[in-house]
Amino acid sequence: MEESESSAPNNLTDTIGEFNGVNYKIDHRDTNALLCITLQPNVSFYAQPGAMVAMSSEVTINGKFNFSFTELLTGGEMAQTTFTGPGEVLLSLSNCGNIVPIQLDGKTQWNIDRNAFLAMTAGIVKETKFQGFSKGMYSGENLFVDCISGVGIIFVKSSCAIVQRHLKQGEQWIVNNGHLVAWNCPYSIEKIGFSLMSGIRNVEAFVYRFAGPGTVFIRVNTK
Repeated sequence: MEESESSAPNNLTDTIGEFNGVNYKIDHRDTNALLCITLQPNVSFYAQPGAMVAMSSEVTINGKFNFSFTELLTGGEMAQTTFTGPGEVLLSLSNCGNIVPIQLDGKTQWNIDRNAFLAMTAGIVKETKFQGFSKGMYSGENLFVDCISGVGIIFVKSSCAIVQRHLKQGEQWIVNNGHLVAWNCPYSIEKIGFSLMSGIRNVEAFVYRFAGPGTVFIRVNTK
């Protein structure tokens, strides 16, 4: 997959929005974030199983099991819950944390951490991508990430606050291992002496070096 330039940047402060019959509002961010979805008639919305807190009686809910050898081998989620309007659906995290919407325009593809997916609108395609042994095994991260494409909105989650960074052309940014949520720009894995970060010598760690243009979302704590 080639990483492409980001178009209109996503805004971390966005808490209200609309897309093709789906209205959303995010309440109580950074504490007990709640995603409120309002669906027009016959409009569907997809979420991680177990994320639903409450919903209108008019909403139709269906669970779907998509068997995939890739998901089976990688420990990915093979079940998905579909909500169809009209009505309201409330979604939340299993723990305290934050929810962030990411808009996709059909041109820019995103990678997200395997634990970051919460929900998405119709028109979004979520696939498992092998990121290579050097970017997975040696960094301490997963060998696989979720590759997101299409047109619509995906909602990502974290058990802590999320920080956003827009990178200009040629700008670089280094992220410590374990803090990634979502990104749409090229990156490499580098080994760094831990003494540079904590004063402890003779210990090595891995970091991600991102190169703009693009956007990176990180969590302030590790998983």
